[in-house]
Amino acid sequence: MGRPLVAILTGAGISTDSGIPDFRGPRGVWTLHPEHEKLSTIGYYMTDPEVRRRSWQMRRETYAADPQPNAAHRAIAELDAAGPVALRVITQNTDGLHQRAGLPARKVLELHGTSRSVVCTACGARSSIADAFARIGAGEPDPPCLACGGILKTATVMFGENLDPAVLSEAASIARACTVFFAVGTSLQVYPAAGLVDLAADGGARLVIVNAEPTPYDAVADEVVREPIGAALPRLLRELRPDPGG
Repeated sequence: MGRPLVAILTGAGISTDSGIPDFRGPRGVWTLHPEHEKLSTIGYYMTDPEVRRRSWQMRRETYAADPQPNAAHRAIAELDAAGPVALRVITQNTDGLHQRAGLPARKVLELHGTSRSVVCTACGARSSIADAFARIGAGEPDPPCLACGGILKTATVMFGENLDPAVLSEAASIARACTVFFAVGTSLQVYPAAGLVDLAADGGARLVIVNAEPTPYDAVADEVVREPIGAALPRLLRELRPDPGG
């Protein structure tokens, strides 16, 4: 008999302990600064050079802070390394902290892409985020593509862009097949990511929501945890390990 499949959907709330603010929480970026939503909206980004300059600056400040994986990221990687379950992480985050915590990249589905690389919106050329930030530091506040002169952006899915259908399809397959589905640090208000909860519930998975604020799915969850994620998630994941005493 194979190992049970555990799926963990993670949102911005799992990375706040690493110094990366969430978006919609009481102290979220968009809660405190609603105009910042433009910085992650493709229509504004492509048409307004000032939005691009501000977006690059915001991302550069986050990068310079060098956020590190926290206890929740490490607990997920440790569960995977211990081996009692088949584990897959589906993340709405672009920070790469799951991988930096030691979780193999093949076990992480990045629904919204990655902020660790840069892509040209015209020719599709990819380059290093570090190279882009070096150019900004050298005096190019909105660096164009070196290959074709097109507009560069991080390799993230901005508002107004579609998710990669192959990634979304794989995430849906995992949600349908899993035995336990955790939704961690996500408001479950953004679709299609939030719809993965429906797929998991319809497939008979046990649904556990770990989030500071209420979500639209609390009423259908088997367990709702409001404790801080850095404390709650390690405890919940330890419960999935066999008792060493017998």
